[in-house]
Amino acid sequence: MSPVRHGEYEPVEKKFLTPGVKFLIAIFGVGMIFGLYRFVFGLGALTNLNDQYPLGLWIGVDVASGVALAGGGFTTAALIHIFYRDRYETIGRPAHLTAMLGYTFVSIGLLFDLGRWYNIWHPALPSMWNFNSALFEVGACVMLYLSVLYIEFIPVIAERFIGSAPKIIDAILGFLDRILDKVMWFFLILGVVLSCLHQSSLGTLMVIAPYKIHPLWYTSILPLLFLISAIAVGFPMVIFESILASKSLGRKLEMDVLRPLSRMISPILGVYWIIKIVDLTIRESWHYVLEGSLQSYMFLIEFGIGVTLPLIMLFSENVRRSPKLLFTASSLYIVFGVLLNRVNVFFIAYQPQFAVRQYIPSIGEFMVTIGLIAALVLLYRAFVTIFPILPAQEKKA
Repeated sequence: MSPVRHGEYEPVEKKFLTPGVKFLIAIFGVGMIFGLYRFVFGLGALTNLNDQYPLGLWIGVDVASGVALAGGGFTTAALIHIFYRDRYETIGRPAHLTAMLGYTFVSIGLLFDLGRWYNIWHPALPSMWNFNSALFEVGACVMLYLSVLYIEFIPVIAERFIGSAPKIIDAILGFLDRILDKVMWFFLILGVVLSCLHQSSLGTLMVIAPYKIHPLWYTSILPLLFLISAIAVGFPMVIFESILASKSLGRKLEMDVLRPLSRMISPILGVYWIIKIVDLTIRESWHYVLEGSLQSYMFLIEFGIGVTLPLIMLFSENVRRSPKLLFTASSLYIVFGVLLNRVNVFFIAYQPQFAVRQYIPSIGEFMVTIGLIAALVLLYRAFVTIFPILPAQEKKA
């Protein structure tokens, strides 16, 4: 989070309760009805999870995909504050907000998936720590990183309320703002490090199941692939969020920032593409691509439409200059590249030895996930209308 500079950012002056917002509230309400049903009657009553398929939609999408797609926070923080690319500072706050909300909803989504959800606080106790567990590392890093994200948001709260809040609140905010102005560099670096750790550890979770993962996805370098794909999706996610927010809020597109930012995607995505090709070749797994199974078709969609196609598109200057084409390329990698990859790894590629049938998420699982996504969008709109998140724009005469 950049130091406070008054006048550069401002809350968006838009009516909050639009028809679209009311629709999202309704979707959220329906999703939470299903969520309440899950908490009252348990996982088995709402989901299609079982002993053979313990990881489903909520882990593959709400947690694993949510963590990856929130990667814009640590990638832009590194770009702006570690590599000193000040020209991208205007996208720092929106990217940070997206990451903060994303990780918050990852934690909420995990509540629905845990059988004993009321024990989610256990990893915070030193007596519960298991240093041999990859899942513990993920949980610990996510908790710490979420705390860092909230701390980094304090200057924005201070900028918004200093001078208008009660004296005691004003004094506390002023004190925190002054302290954080001196030590923010530490939290920025810590956030980047923590993100890299748990992004890769999500891949480690599936490395421990070598006989249950389809050969198209199982590899000992799965942690590396998870990390690089999360880094690669950071900037596309920022572009996706920026264009959507601009269209939704009636703001001018920031193409002067998004265009040069898009040039950085291809090299990172190209590294991921090369590593994936080399890995499949070394493991002699190419013949599985043409076996005609569900897994082979899903791999073709993921790697062809989700990785190769956006990679080719983003090499083109014409694509990078066109808001529609740039949005399309970013969306392809986000939806078919990263999101589909996490879904594939966690329950499409997952083939337990004694499974009776393939796991298919229930309607209830879908509705809870959709409801959480609706709530995330609602909170994003609320935050940008309350806090100075987006860059100030010239007022029309």
